[in-house]
Amino acid sequence: MAARSNGESTEIPAPDPWSAPTGAAAPEHGEQSGRETQPLSTESELHRAAIARALESGGFPDLDPAQRRPSPMWGADAMLADDPEPEDEQPRADELGADRADVRDPERPDWTSPTWEAERGGSEVATGDHADERAATADDVIPAGRSTGIASDHPRFTDSTGRSGIVETGQVSVADPAAETAAALPVSAQDPTQADGSVQGYRAGRTLPVRVELARQLGRRRTRLALGFLMLLPLLLLAAFEIGDDGSTPRTGDLAGMATSSGLNFAAFAVSSSAGFLLVLVVALFFGDTVASEASWCSLRYLLAAPVPRGRLLRQKAIVAALLSLLGTVLLPAVALAVGLFWYGPGELATPNGSVLSFAAGAVHLALAVAYLAVQLSWVAGLALWLGVSTDAPLGAVGGAVLVSILSQILDQISALGSLRSFLPTHYASAWSDLLAEDVDWTGMANGTCSALIYATVFVTLAHWHFHRKDITS
Repeated sequence: MAARSNGESTEIPAPDPWSAPTGAAAPEHGEQSGRETQPLSTESELHRAAIARALESGGFPDLDPAQRRPSPMWGADAMLADDPEPEDEQPRADELGADRADVRDPERPDWTSPTWEAERGGSEVATGDHADERAATADDVIPAGRSTGIASDHPRFTDSTGRSGIVETGQVSVADPAAETAAALPVSAQDPTQADGSVQGYRAGRTLPVRVELARQLGRRRTRLALGFLMLLPLLLLAAFEIGDDGSTPRTGDLAGMATSSGLNFAAFAVSSSAGFLLVLVVALFFGDTVASEASWCSLRYLLAAPVPRGRLLRQKAIVAALLSLLGTVLLPAVALAVGLFWYGPGELATPNGSVLSFAAGAVHLALAVAYLAVQLSWVAGLALWLGVSTDAPLGAVGGAVLVSILSQILDQISALGSLRSFLPTHYASAWSDLLAEDVDWTGMANGTCSALIYATVFVTLAHWHFHRKDITS
């Protein structure tokens, strides 16, 4: 009751617990201020006031006691309610109180973890990454003997994601099956990468072995055809000499005229007739096709994704191509010598300058000539390899190397170039013929070896540089 200035009394209405405080700006219609506010009727205001008084008094006297909601339970009471025992085994109130009295408070652990610290009042709260997690208290202790699978003297916690766990020695043990499985695996299984980023067990030195690549190249049709033709050529030469033989004695002055005099002369003629073009074509085929064919088949990207390092891929393929080229270079004179010995018999090696070498000396000189040819053709191998990594067309790489060789031979015939011809890669291509003499002049072969190796080094370096920076798009 309050007295007005004119002596009349009036009743002050009870404050509305849900209304905004005096002096506070009332939110407009539809604005959120904790809950959505809307204009209420007089009847709604009366209902709201009744509910507020009921909450203050502790219940609703108008409701039947059987319809009242039970008071909330927390801690051990809640767990007992969630997992009730059979009616005949329900503990009495005094027994439940005795069980609670026997439970000792957990010893306060030493929170040494950087994500936990103790606040005043003895409650542990999460900080850092666990700021949203509820601190474990003594009310969360699980009574002994309950079938929960958690030790009875450890406090429980529940994080913001709903996962539950126990507090142990200052750490939180979360019931996460995936984390427990990962922790049980060995270190190599948890982190399958090595220091260089590759997976465990990967060794770059074991990728694309030479024997595997050699078996692949030997199984290709072009390899079998090339080697087969080199073996067939001596037989074709023999057939040509026999068909065109007029019964005259062998001529002197050139290898073609003395080819039928002995097996060594027949082999020497086979080498001289094929060194300028056929052997060049075979070497260019093996080196120019090795990488370009993989690109044309769209298998190069899968080899690199295996993964085979680019440098190792190029090196292994170059080694196999060198082995095949060396095999072809040796196979031709070997088959020609075997055919010549069988048909013309062993004999001395008659040279174009009129000198004669014994069979043993002639065989050694012929072997040295083949070795020089293998070294001199290295510039063709380097050029074909460079062209092979620069294009996806194998025919372009092989044809380009052969075309450069033919062009160099044509320019070498022009005497007007003078000393400039010595810089041509094919200028010393026929220097091996100096071995068909008793007194060998090594000057031409030495210059030819240096020239070929320099050109080969430059071309192989360019191939390696270009292949490392090439985008594999085929």
